[in-house]
Amino acid sequence: MNESNQPLVTVIVPVYNAAALLARCIDSIRFQSYENLEILLINDGSTDASRAICEMYARVDDRIRFIDRDNSGVSATRNHAIALAQGKYLQFVDSDDWLDEHATRMLVERAESTDADLVIAHYCRVDGDEKPVVCGFINQRGPISKRMFAEHLMDEPASFYYGVMWNKLYRRDIVQEHDIQCDEDLRWCEDFLFNLEYIRYCETFAAVQTPMYYYVKNKTGLTSKVALAPIRTMQTRQMLFEYYKELYQELGLYEQNKLQIHKYLIANTKNG
Repeated sequence: MNESNQPLVTVIVPVYNAAALLARCIDSIRFQSYENLEILLINDGSTDASRAICEMYARVDDRIRFIDRDNSGVSATRNHAIALAQGKYLQFVDSDDWLDEHATRMLVERAESTDADLVIAHYCRVDGDEKPVVCGFINQRGPISKRMFAEHLMDEPASFYYGVMWNKLYRRDIVQEHDIQCDEDLRWCEDFLFNLEYIRYCETFAAVQTPMYYYVKNKTGLTSKVALAPIRTMQTRQMLFEYYKELYQELGLYEQNKLQIHKYLIANTKNG
């Protein structure tokens, strides 16, 4: 794909107290083999050097837009960035993670060649000095129907692979047309909910088997896990389950797969 006909991709990076790892993250985006990027660095009230680092990068790369905000949480930060985005596609990166140099190109080429509304990719889980572990499930290379994608999702309903936002490429027109946002009231699984809502408006899916994202386990920044009371965790799971149920009812898959779909309520989060 020549640069002259590359569709614009908006890469959204929420930033909160990520100074130690932020340069690695931003450089992995800046030096992508795919160059037609709009890079939104959204500082969510960091108290370390994150703001200064973002400002420095915005001065040296005109594709970068830096936005400084009072602390409001990762969901509000992502929503603000989505409202500002101009790209045909949206890509999300956490500020303590990094991308393979061909990540965006692989995602866009798969989206364009299959006319997919959502592209999902394998990723690597990085845990300290241990060897990165490749995570991912779908090995089909051609277009995937919504029904087939839902059947895959049913097999691993609580997997990071399906639930997170950072190993996927989204069409901005679908997000805007249906006003899909991250739930700012949730402190856990807000990305799962975003994806379940987005999937309802998609018709064609595609997958990339080459690991293109390096997810750092044991995060300490904006998207780190929050300790929740068991009752709150179950309430969140129940709410998300209703979205799962509605999706499978729409596809006519619910009645014959009730037991499998109900696995979500007791499944442990995987590959995170």
